[in-house]
Amino acid sequence: MTNPSAITHLFKASMTEEEIAAAAFLARYTGDTRTMYLADLRILFDWCAVNGINPLQASRVHLEFFARYLEEERGNGAAAVHRRLSTLKGFYRIALADDRITKDPTVFLRMPKVQYDEARTLGLSRIELGRLVATARASSPTNGALVTLMGLLGLRVSEACNVQIEDFAHEVRGHQVLRLVGKGGKPATIPLPVPVLRALRECAGDRTSGPLILRKNGTPMDRRAAYTRIKSLAKAAGLPAGVHPHTLRHASITAALDAGAPLRDAQIFARHSDPRITTRYDRGRQNLDRHAAHLVSAFISGAA
Repeated sequence: MTNPSAITHLFKASMTEEEIAAAAFLARYTGDTRTMYLADLRILFDWCAVNGINPLQASRVHLEFFARYLEEERGNGAAAVHRRLSTLKGFYRIALADDRITKDPTVFLRMPKVQYDEARTLGLSRIELGRLVATARASSPTNGALVTLMGLLGLRVSEACNVQIEDFAHEVRGHQVLRLVGKGGKPATIPLPVPVLRALRECAGDRTSGPLILRKNGTPMDRRAAYTRIKSLAKAAGLPAGVHPHTLRHASITAALDAGAPLRDAQIFARHSDPRITTRYDRGRQNLDRHAAHLVSAFISGAA
C-alpha cells in the first residue's frame, strides 16, 4: 500500500482509493496546516502498511492500537497524540461524507486528556519583550523586522516569513496598513504604528517588491530559519531558555490585554475565531495575581 506522502499536487493518475481519500481531505487546507495533516496521515498510512490494514477499512479497535503505538513506540505525549487523532477524526469524517467508508471508526475513539497549566504559559513580560525587540533591532534591520512582526503585531511565524514588501504599501482611512492572508486563508488588514512601519521600511531598504524577511544568503526566511534566529536573539537578550516564535505572538496578545485592550479588541488583534481562545490568555495572565492563596494566607495570618 502506498502512503500519501507523494500527494503534493493532490489528484493525479494511478492513485489508490485511500490516496484519493487523503487528497480529498488535504485539499480543504493550505500551507503549514496541510503539511502538518499530511505528516499525520503519513504516520497512519505507514503503520497500516506494516500491519496489513487498509486505512479505509480500519476499525475503532485498529485506531485504539494506533494510539498506543503513538504513545508507546513513537513516544508522543498526550498533546501530540490528541492532535494526531484529531487529524484522523477529520480525515474519516470527510471520507464518510464522500461515501468512501460506511462508518466513521473515530466516533468512540478514546482521546487522551490534555492538561494545561495556564500560569506556566504566560510568555514574556513587557520588560522581556521590550528587551528582545531592542536586541533584535540593534543586531540588524532583518532581525528587527522579524521580531517586530511577531512581537508587536502578533503575527504567526509563517505569516511573518511570508510578508511581501508590497503588502504594507497600502493606506486605508489615513492608516498605513499591512495586508495578509492568515491561518485558514482568512484575509486581514492590520494598521502599522510608526515604530512598526519604521522597522519594516528599514528592513526593505531600497527594495520595492519581493519577500521582506531574507536570510543572509538572500533567500526568503522560512519557519525553521526563523525559529533558529529567535532562539539566538533570545539568548543574546538574556531571556530564559525555551523562547520560540510563538512565544512572541503569545506575549503580544498578553501585552494587548495588560495594556487595557477590551477582550473583543484583543480578539480582533489576535485574529482568533473564538473569543474563548483569547479569554484563555486573559485568564492565564492574572491567575497568580488573583489566586486564593493570597487571601487564605492573609486571613489565617491574622489569627496566627
